[in-house]
Amino acid sequence: MKRLVVILIALFIVGAVNHSQAQLANNSTKKEVKKEQKAEKKALRKLKGAYVSDASKRSFFTDFGNVPNVVWTRTDYFDEAVFMKNGKELKAYYDEDGNLVGTTSVITFAEIPAIAQQNIKKNYKDAVPGKVIFYDDNEINDTDMLLYGIPFDTPDIYFVEMTQGDKKFVVNCDTKGNVSFFKQL
Repeated sequence: MKRLVVILIALFIVGAVNHSQAQLANNSTKKEVKKEQKAEKKALRKLKGAYVSDASKRSFFTDFGNVPNVVWTRTDYFDEAVFMKNGKELKAYYDEDGNLVGTTSVITFAEIPAIAQQNIKKNYKDAVPGKVIFYDDNEINDTDMLLYGIPFDTPDIYFVEMTQGDKKFVVNCDTKGNVSFFKQL
């Protein structure tokens, strides 16, 4: 009988030790996954050279087809292509590897989601909306975007320039209507 009790206690202890080791391994795995996700996230890196890369031009052709009258510019962080599509001017941004980061287009305040319009009017009562930029993120590419001199990694988002008296600022809102202050101009 004493042997049975000792064996049961020993089995209980071994089980408890195994459980705690599994718990530690699980926590370590979660931390490693988070580290990997951060490592996969591509922060902005300055481009080398003064000319638009051939990789960006090839990717543009793949992404948008044979578009006439494309104007290319190399900036510090992106190769930028300005072009017309469906009667609207778009700007496409390509990273150091020639991959599409996203596109921007100027739209009207009336084109942003109605809930976002209501929230902007409610939160910034005395402010008048001006220029609106829609940023359409390329979800496949994890490179941060840069607008108004501020990097961000938000998916599709609207930037609304606002004027309140002699103050100018930018708010952003997502496709669900959530609005937040972005930058003082």
